[in-house]
Amino acid sequence: MPDSPGGRRIRRAPARPLRGRTAVVTGAARGIGEALAHSLSHAGMRVALLGREKAALQRAAESLPGPSICVECDITDRTALAEAARRVAAELGPADVVVANAGIAVSGPFDRTSGELWQRVIDVNLIGSANTARAFLPQLTATRGYFLQIASTAAFGAAPMMSAYCASKAGAESFALALRGEAEPDGVQVGIAYLHWTGTDMLTGIDDHPVLAALRRNQPRPARR
Repeated sequence: MPDSPGGRRIRRAPARPLRGRTAVVTGAARGIGEALAHSLSHAGMRVALLGREKAALQRAAESLPGPSICVECDITDRTALAEAARRVAAELGPADVVVANAGIAVSGPFDRTSGELWQRVIDVNLIGSANTARAFLPQLTATRGYFLQIASTAAFGAAPMMSAYCASKAGAESFALALRGEAEPDGVQVGIAYLHWTGTDMLTGIDDHPVLAALRRNQPRPARR
């Protein structure tokens, strides 16, 4: 901390490298996505909230301190995501940060889970993440930005009764690692966040299944939150 001419020390304001830049968060209507949108907005970013629940997206956007837009879209729909990317660039400026957060989960024995439901988890968590990257990668290349893949400890620690979720998150991790090697030469950073059990709507009722309840009880204390 430097001294002023009169000998008094001057406290400098902390650097705000994100201020005035644009962030995109998928699955932003609630839970982790909504919390990330708040954090990025408080850091001074313009935030685009993407998701399927229009009313919830609007409520989340109205609570942000800075500029934002809501875009209702399904990340498994490449055409809708391309239009979302166009709107973000036109209304907030090209994306500097993109968080591929949208995800769903289903629990239960593999042989009792419908093929359609199992496939939907893969489509949202893995294919949807790749679709998100595809839609916004041109903007991130232009801004030399950052793509964050929200993964899970399920990517490397498979749990019974959650085969679709574990497979999808392992795939999302591998996708992000491969993308990192391709995108970094163009100045785009790619990160992966490994989240564990997190108190969101996705976990509602998960302890009702005895196998999953026992799994959580026998984990180290920090992981049982």
